[in-house]
Amino acid sequence: MDGHDAENSKQSTADMTVFVQNLLQKMQTRFQAMSQSIISKDILRMGSRIDELEQSINDLRAEMGQEGSPSPSTSLKTKEDPKSAEDSP
Repeated sequence: MDGHDAENSKQSTADMTVFVQNLLQKMQTRFQAMSQSIISKDILRMGSRIDELEQSINDLRAEMGQEGSPSPSTSLKTKEDPKSAEDSP
């Protein structure tokens, strides 16, 4: 191997190193983007589930409140016009 071949070999090694570093950087960037996308989707899904749970809790509270108290229509009549509530059967 003469000096020219050794220099070409060093250049090839340097080129390959730069190529691999760039490839690894691209892979890391894509991995981070995919991870962020997955996390964002999971957060949205979790938020939706929390909203559904809150609605279920509110529905249960409403049902429990209705069992021990008069119907909402009677309560409204009483608040708006006490005579209407008294006149109703």
